[in-house]
Amino acid sequence: MTPMNNADYLTRLEHADELEALKAAKKASGLTYEQLAELIGVNKVWLASVFEGQQYVPEEYTVKLAEALKISPSATAFLNSHPYKGNTDPILYRLHEVIDTYGPAIKDIIHEQGGNAIMSAIDFGLDVDVTEDAEGNHRVIIKFDGKLLPYAKKGKYPW
Repeated sequence: MTPMNNADYLTRLEHADELEALKAAKKASGLTYEQLAELIGVNKVWLASVFEGQQYVPEEYTVKLAEALKISPSATAFLNSHPYKGNTDPILYRLHEVIDTYGPAIKDIIHEQGGNAIMSAIDFGLDVDVTEDAEGNHRVIIKFDGKLLPYAKKGKYPW
């Protein structure tokens, strides 16, 4: 198989038709990501990422998703392969900008409060909400919840 070119990688054309069909089935269901996530027992943000082709989905959840959307399990089976991931959207650029701008400060605070450690992206939770503040402005609230992983001290220092 020829490797994907950069354009295919960034736009995830590998399963574009299947993803569009999945989005159409979700729209036809009338369910929100939150409602659908609750039905199948997953996180709403993770599920929304699935619909963008950004997640590997274990078979048990591809089956539950098909049942919830009242479609054939064969229509969700493609989600059981590991995707190529990329970003092409302005919101994603802003998220990168946030990490580029505040990442070093976040790192310093993690080390200051948690010691010689990092935040796990595997033992990790994520939530997103849009709220309205007292002035009527809409605000985006993003919560990262990663396990603090102290560096292992195996062998002689420095390890």
